[in-house]
Amino acid sequence: MNQKSSHLRISDLREENRPRERLISEGAQALSDGELLAVLLGSGVSGKNAIDLGNQILKELGGFTGIHRADVANIQKIPGVGLAKAARIKAAVELGNRLAKDNPEEQLIIRSPEDVVKLVGLELRGKEQEELWVLWLNVRNHVLGIDRLYRGSQDTSTVRIGEVFARAIRNSAYAIIVVHNHPSGDSSESPEDVNLTRAVVEAGKLLDVHLLDHIIIGQKDYTSIKKNHPSLWA
Repeated sequence: MNQKSSHLRISDLREENRPRERLISEGAQALSDGELLAVLLGSGVSGKNAIDLGNQILKELGGFTGIHRADVANIQKIPGVGLAKAARIKAAVELGNRLAKDNPEEQLIIRSPEDVVKLVGLELRGKEQEELWVLWLNVRNHVLGIDRLYRGSQDTSTVRIGEVFARAIRNSAYAIIVVHNHPSGDSSESPEDVNLTRAVVEAGKLLDVHLLDHIIIGQKDYTSIKKNHPSLWA
């Protein structure tokens, strides 16, 4: 939508250009991120209409991932966002997070690193500390479960390799995928990440549970250690 209407009230816009009306007539996918927030906000503040305010929230908090990480009190610090508006925004983002995880069984199949990111990326990007999770899968790569194992920096000195495989073995899983996040935003692997991956690969050979990949989630991208270091699996 053309933002030249910056200081106009939403009610001053032509009806077909108003976010709520566009959502009804064109579908939610037609709206920009700022316009979607405008529908939730309902109104703006002096000098800013709801679209402007929505765009300001996205800018100050770092997009929807930032909103997911922020608490209601921090959202309220933005002028024009009171308790009710902040609560609506947090509720909407959490609904999106739950929808992303509420996939039918046929969608819980891991075919690529992108599938892993789609499954757990939003939640991990919302974490302020590093967390290491383990997905365990059957022979057809259906996800059987997720272990949220460690919080804080992970390397071979802090992660007990046996714990990585414990539930997978108890549930007769064929394979696992290790996933952790980098709250700094940079998904590049560290030497410690590579060493941890090597240790898990070797343990998996002994335990007959395959490590399919180790995925690192950044704020806007991800890294597949298997793609970058295929020799670890040789």
